[in-house]
Amino acid sequence: MSFRFRNLDAMGGRVSVSIPKDERGFVGRECPNADCEGYFKIKPGTGLTGTNLPCHCPYCGHTAGHDHFWTREQIEYAKSVAARQVADAVLKDLKQLEFKQRPRGPFGIGISLELKRGQPVPIRYYREKRLETEVVCDNCTLLYAIYGLFAFCPDCRAHNSLQILLKNLDLVLKQVDLASNIGNEDLRRHLIEDALENCVSAFDGFGRETCRVRGSKSTDPKRAESFSFQNVDRASERLRDLFGVDFQSAVDASEWSAVRVAFMKRHVVAHRSAIVDDQYLVETGDPMAVVGRRIPLDEGEVRRLVDLLRSFGRTLVGLLPQP
Repeated sequence: MSFRFRNLDAMGGRVSVSIPKDERGFVGRECPNADCEGYFKIKPGTGLTGTNLPCHCPYCGHTAGHDHFWTREQIEYAKSVAARQVADAVLKDLKQLEFKQRPRGPFGIGISLELKRGQPVPIRYYREKRLETEVVCDNCTLLYAIYGLFAFCPDCRAHNSLQILLKNLDLVLKQVDLASNIGNEDLRRHLIEDALENCVSAFDGFGRETCRVRGSKSTDPKRAESFSFQNVDRASERLRDLFGVDFQSAVDASEWSAVRVAFMKRHVVAHRSAIVDDQYLVETGDPMAVVGRRIPLDEGEVRRLVDLLRSFGRTLVGLLPQP
């Protein structure tokens, strides 16, 4: 007697498993780099189109095929679905062996074979994790989600540091707009000073990340990871030492001076309760400032600083090597 597993053979030695999307249409990914293993999500249907495109880890930049970025939970889910499909196919095939022979003969003996299914192979269901930040890549339009803020695009590998800077500077302008519509002078000034601090913090964070991801291209990767842009003069010197670029010479001298003064005003606001000290006067020569009085600051200065930092950000990215 011969028997053929027709249902099992029909599977062709392959099992196809669809990985489910979350409630917003995202699919989880996990970096295969053992030193990273970062979790992120992408939204299929956005970003680059084509076949056999690589995937890039948004955290460490590691590049590999998409089939290397399955999460542990997805792999366990796929294994369980495949195991159930195989088990169901085998059961269907074995059911063909069932028979029932009625009792016959003087003793009334019958015989039968019936397969009863036990517990099915359990499916290892899972839920994708919730992440902190959703980003639409300015370069390729991929929609992805990450922990933190800064990242490489998983599709085109463009780093989003400049994109985040521009977005944060737009928020600063909204804060200044809010201040301009407030009648209370103390509150208005507080919002303008806070907008100035946010402006400098946005550029500092952008500059730090921009240099960090390019650390391997510098003369000292360790120093490149501990950058500060709160003092533009010192930042320019360090850029020259580490990357061999002259940031200050790449921009207009009057614009550099305006940014330098604005950053020093931010230092007075943050560390001197906005009260002018001798050091500020010596370093800036600001004719409008008086020692012991509040630092002169208006909406127009913050708006101009936003415009200048947009330009400075693009200039810095253009000067530095690709990450």
